Amino acid sequence: MDLTAQNRIAELEQLILKYQNSYYNGEAEISDAEFDKLWDELKALNPSDPILQKVGADSGNFEKAEHIMPMGSQEKAADPEQFLQWASKHIYDRYLVEYKLDGASLELQYRNGYLVKAVTRGNGSIGDDITENAKKMSGVNAAIYKDGELVPFTGGIRGEVIMTHEVHKTHFADKANCRNAANGLMKRKDGKGSEYLKLIVYDALSTDEKKWFNCEEEKIKWLMDCGFNVVRLVICKTPDRVIAYRAKVMEERKSLEYDIDGLVVKESAINLTDASRARPDRQIAFKFSLEEAVSTLRKVEWSISGSTYTPVAVFDEVELNGTKVQRASLANPDTLRKLDVKIGSHVVVVKRGEIIPKIESVVEEADIQTVPVDFPCVCEVCGTKLVDEGSRLYCPNRDCSKRILHQLLKYQSVADIRDLGETLITQLFNDKRVRSISDLYSLQIEDLIPYFLNDESIEKDKKSLGAEKVYKSIQSHRNLRLQTFLAGFDIEGFGETQAEKLVKSGFDTLEKMLNATVDQISNVYGFAEISAKTIVDGLKENAGEMRSLIENNIITIKAEGGGKLSGLSFCFTGELVTMKRLDAEKLVKDNGGSPKSSVTKDLSYLVTNDTSSGSSKNEKARKFGVKVISEKEFLELVNN
Repeated sequence: MDLTAQNRIAELEQLILKYQNSYYNGEAEISDAEFDKLWDELKALNPSDPILQKVGADSGNFEKAEHIMPMGSQEKAADPEQFLQWASKHIYDRYLVEYKLDGASLELQYRNGYLVKAVTRGNGSIGDDITENAKKMSGVNAAIYKDGELVPFTGGIRGEVIMTHEVHKTHFADKANCRNAANGLMKRKDGKGSEYLKLIVYDALSTDEKKWFNCEEEKIKWLMDCGFNVVRLVICKTPDRVIAYRAKVMEERKSLEYDIDGLVVKESAINLTDASRARPDRQIAFKFSLEEAVSTLRKVEWSISGSTYTPVAVFDEVELNGTKVQRASLANPDTLRKLDVKIGSHVVVVKRGEIIPKIESVVEEADIQTVPVDFPCVCEVCGTKLVDEGSRLYCPNRDCSKRILHQLLKYQSVADIRDLGETLITQLFNDKRVRSISDLYSLQIEDLIPYFLNDESIEKDKKSLGAEKVYKSIQSHRNLRLQTFLAGFDIEGFGETQAEKLVKSGFDTLEKMLNATVDQISNVYGFAEISAKTIVDGLKENAGEMRSLIENNIITIKAEGGGKLSGLSFCFTGELVTMKRLDAEKLVKDNGGSPKSSVTKDLSYLVTNDTSSGSSKNEKARKFGVKVISEKEFLELVNN
C-alpha cells in the first residue's frame, strides 16, 4: 500500500471516530449520507480496519451498564446493486423487512417481568444507564403484561428512541433534526423532556432459557401482544420484491410520524450466534440515499441526436445529492418498456457518483391513474418511418439532413477542429456547400470569405484573417488516429473509447475494422451483440466515404504505438493553469496516451492542481489507488 493510501486511511479513521462520538452524544456534525461515504471509502481502502468494528461512545454522565444483547453495527447496502450482491449469498425462503428507525438505540432489561435497567448503545457492549429517564418515555413499560397477566420475562428488549415530527415542530424546532433532539433529551441528567420521546422495539432475548417465540415474526407479535410499540414488519418472497417495497417506502416515508433512513432485511429464523457478532452477517441495513428520490412522471420527450431518438423522462422536481433534478434519460425503447413507465407513474430517480440521473424503477401502486407513453413513428425532419430495434429508435434515411449535420458537428468535435465552430458548419450546411466530411476538406479560403466579410469588403479585396484561420485549422487536422477518425463518423455508441478498445484488440487498420463481423466484435470484452451489430451496420453505411478519404490521401492514419505517454491514461479535474483542459487532452493523444473523462480502477493518473480537494474524482482516485499528480508533474512526463 503506497504512502498516499496510508495517509488517507489515517485521516478517515480520525474523521470517523470524531463523527461517531458526536453522533452517539446527540449532536451529529454531518449527515448520515456524508458519514456513509467516509465509512465506504475506509472499507474499500482497508476492509479489516479495526475502526470498522467499533460503534460509538457515550458522554460519561451516567453510570455504566453492560448489555444483555450485543448492540453492534449492521452490514449495509447503499443501493439495489449492493443489496442484490448480499442477497445472492443469503438465499432465504422469505425476507423479513422492517423499518430502519432513525433514532437512538436503547436496551430495556427485565427481571421476572419488571424493568430493572434501560441502557444506551454506548460502545456496543457497555452503555449509559438512563433508567429514570426511560421510564418517562412513551412505550417503555415498567412491567410486562399480556392479557392482563404479568409475563415473567427475564432478558433484554431492544428498540429505538425516536421523536415524532409533530413534537419536534412544536417543542424542539431549534434542534437540527428529530434524532439529535431525541439523543440530547434522553441523556439529560435532570430527565427533563424525556416524556416527549417514544420507544419503538424490534428485538428481544430471553436469558433464563424460557422460550417465548420461535421465529422473528413470532417475536414481533409477542412484543406487540405485551403492549410495546413495535416496528412495522413486511414479508417479501424475493430480493426483487424487497427492492420494490423499498421504492414504495421511499415515497411513503415523508408521511410517517417519525424518521426512518432505510430498511432492515433479515431471515425468519432466530440466529443467536450471528446476532452476537460485532457486525451480524445474516441481516443487512438497506439504506436510503441522498442520491435517490421518488417523483411523478409528467411526460416523456424524445431527444434527437443525429438519427437516434432517445426517451427523456420529465418529472416533478426532486433534490439529489444537493442538485435539483427534473429530467432523466430512459436510455432506449426497451428500457422504457422493461420499466413499464407510464405518464403519471411514481418513479425512483437515481444519480450516483458522476452518473447522469436515470429512472431506476417504478413504484408499484394500484390506485393511481396512468397513461401509456406515445412513441414517435416518423422522422420529424424527413418524414421517413422510424425503425424501432428495441435498443434503439432511429431514422434509417442516410440522406436525412439532420443526420448529416449531426455527423459534421460530431466530426468537428472529435477531430478537434476548434476554429471551425458549430455556427459556421451549420451555415455552410444550410448553403449546401458542405454536405459530407469530405466536403469539409475541399473548402478553400475563397469559399469561407463570405462568412467573415460583407459584400463591400469582398469587393475591395480585403483579406479575411478568420477565413484563413479556419482553412489552416481544417488542413492541420488531416493526420488522425484510427479511433479518432472512426469516432468522427457519428456511429451510435461508437466513440473514441470504444473504437480504441477494438484497435487494441487487433482491429488496427481501417480495412480490418470495415471487414469485422458482428461475432468478432461481440467477442471483444465490453461489446455485446446488439452494440456490435450497430457498429458493423454503421461502418458499412460509411465505408465508401471512409475509404475515399484514405485512398485519396485526404486523411492519413497515425501509426499506433510509441509516444512518451503510450499505454498511459489521464483524467483531468479542476482548473489548469498553463492550458485549457481540451489542450491537455490533445497533448495526451498526440503523445500516444488516452484521455479519460472519469476515474476508474485502470486509470494511470489523475491530474489536478488541488490534491486536497474532496471532489468525487479525488475520492475515487484514493479509493482505487490511482496516482494523483499536479499539472507541473504531467508536463514533466510529456516534456522529459
